[in-house]
Amino acid sequence: MKLAVTLEHRFAVTPDGKAWALTMFPRSFWDRYLEVFDGVSIVARAIQVATPGSGWSRVDGGGVNLVPLPYYKGPVQYLLRRWPLERKLRGAIDEDSAVLLRVGSPIADLAVPFLRRRGQPFAVEVLGDPWGSFAPGAVRHPLRPVLRRILTRNLRGQCKGACGAGYVTENALQRRYPPGPDTFSTHYSDVMFETAGPDSAERSVSLAGAGVLVAVGSLEQMYKGFDVLIEALAACVSDRGLNLRLEIVGGGRHRDDLRALAARMGLTGRIVFHGQLPAGSAVREVLDRADLFVMPSRQEGLPRALIEAMARGLPCIGSDVGGIPELLAPEDLVPAGDAVALGERIATVLKDPERLTRMAARNFARAADYREEIQAERRRALYRHLLECTRKWQEGRR
Repeated sequence: MKLAVTLEHRFAVTPDGKAWALTMFPRSFWDRYLEVFDGVSIVARAIQVATPGSGWSRVDGGGVNLVPLPYYKGPVQYLLRRWPLERKLRGAIDEDSAVLLRVGSPIADLAVPFLRRRGQPFAVEVLGDPWGSFAPGAVRHPLRPVLRRILTRNLRGQCKGACGAGYVTENALQRRYPPGPDTFSTHYSDVMFETAGPDSAERSVSLAGAGVLVAVGSLEQMYKGFDVLIEALAACVSDRGLNLRLEIVGGGRHRDDLRALAARMGLTGRIVFHGQLPAGSAVREVLDRADLFVMPSRQEGLPRALIEAMARGLPCIGSDVGGIPELLAPEDLVPAGDAVALGERIATVLKDPERLTRMAARNFARAADYREEIQAERRRALYRHLLECTRKWQEGRR
């Protein structure tokens, strides 16, 4: 049986029909589904390009194909293209396929109603929290409060109505979006990372030189809290006299806003905006030259970038939201949106080499819990359950 997977990631298609992705979904990612299913159809937005850009990798072939949906960016374009999107989705998700929805997702919100009318079972992989994503300060949109309520309600209904649910967190998302009483539920991460050698778990920073902070995440919305991090960096430099630099990996429409904030704070020469980098070695190079990883998010599911940093033996500070407290020790957490607390924590840990070493070792050990061999069996259990539910549904229709 073939599997149709919907997701929000944007892909590119070249004139020869080949499909490409820049960051999180290389061809190897889709092999996980092929461990249970005969083939995979990726149902996602795609833009036509003449040639793939630097760092793009091909995702289709070998049992994997892309079904391109009309391309959109943001709520307005989504609403304008809602009907073409739904028509394309109906054609992409047929009754012969099992269906997996990576949620929360506006695309899944379109798919679920017609799946329910058919009575067709579906499973969900729960990746994020729309209640947090649309919290005050996270998104600048006049419809933010309305979207927050609607998308949260939709995701709760999808988790309760799915035949199976795989959560990226151990407990955090489950509390807000619980599975139904008859829903098969498990948890796993789909993070793909390479650990550093054991020596990388012993890091320290000498403030005689320049301490390097690093943050990784999308700049498309403000929920990653990079504005809070820039304000915290300014306090560390101006009020505490620390000689620090910040490297930010990620692209999106708020990049210029953050550059302007850095300029107002007098930090232009201290912050490097790398833009979006290809997954793998390019990101690892940035992580490996840093002294401290910072994740000041206003909301999270289970952040892949944080696990990847931990796997490189980096000391990490994060906000106390979503799945971050499942990864970091309480003393390495700060309240979300609190630039003062974040600046104080950065300054405190960077002045304590012994603490940095303990943080690095603890993070390196915790990341090992997310090795592929540990996560894979949980994923396969969900996929096998979805396969069985779909077969029973198809047999009942004959």
